Amino acid sequence: MLKLSIDALEVIDAIARKGSFAAAAESLYRVPSAVTYTIRKLEEDLGVAIFDRSGHRANLTEAGAELLKEGRYLLDAAHALESRVKRVATGVETDIGIAISDLFSNEALFNILQDFYAQGFGTRIKVMREVFGGSWDALISGRADISIGAPGEAPPGGGFSTSLLGQLEFVFAVAPHHPLALLPEPLNNQDIIQYRAVAAADSSRNLPPRTSGILSGQDVLTVSDMQGKLQAQLAGLGVGYLPIKMAQHYADQGKLIIKEVAEAKTLAPTFLAWSIQRNSSMGKAQQWMLKRLAQLTLDELLM
Repeated sequence: MLKLSIDALEVIDAIARKGSFAAAAESLYRVPSAVTYTIRKLEEDLGVAIFDRSGHRANLTEAGAELLKEGRYLLDAAHALESRVKRVATGVETDIGIAISDLFSNEALFNILQDFYAQGFGTRIKVMREVFGGSWDALISGRADISIGAPGEAPPGGGFSTSLLGQLEFVFAVAPHHPLALLPEPLNNQDIIQYRAVAAADSSRNLPPRTSGILSGQDVLTVSDMQGKLQAQLAGLGVGYLPIKMAQHYADQGKLIIKEVAEAKTLAPTFLAWSIQRNSSMGKAQQWMLKRLAQLTLDELLM
């Protein structure tokens, strides 16, 4: 049987903070004899002295100090658990996972989080970066409750709702010193396939990885995310499609050239998506979050 209790740890903590059994009893709204009994019983059960009572102030022994040091972690955890259980009972989620596309900046989301924390929900937020189909995979696998920027067609199976954020426009971009920069437009597939493409690796763990803008048989340099893809294309290591806002920024600086292509796929729908739990209504924290996220525009989200 466990000899140590949360109640006993609270008593030890109170004595250590207040300096005497009497002051601790007052802070705990107990009579001094009850506090004395709790400590004496624990010392008997553990077979160690917790307090040195030889002076005017109740001082922890070496064993008592170690007990309180580690016990405070348990007290914090117990208080947190108690608080979280109460929040569950009030219909507020304890945790929300948010996946955000690597195409988007965190800034708009973080501005919303500032307001979210001010509401006092007490919900813990986990933000994760996902690439391409990983935004859907995060929902399917359960590692995220909300996905910002889930691209294209939703995977089969359901279990989530969506709201269209808008249509992302992509353009084909090459470095000024890349051979394709000198070819006449529009570029055809026979021109493009001769040169390496740069692709951001789909972060899906369970769904089949998606690819886009890669021709069959084309050499591919795979990088971890859209920022890596951009840097590789700026370096002339390969070519490929980039969000128009991102590509235009570097084209204006002369660091990229946007090229017309004969068979371009320029528009891609992108969604705000969220999980739907069967036989369970959405909690207040997620409702608040989704309402604010739905107000974001693509221009606010894009890097």
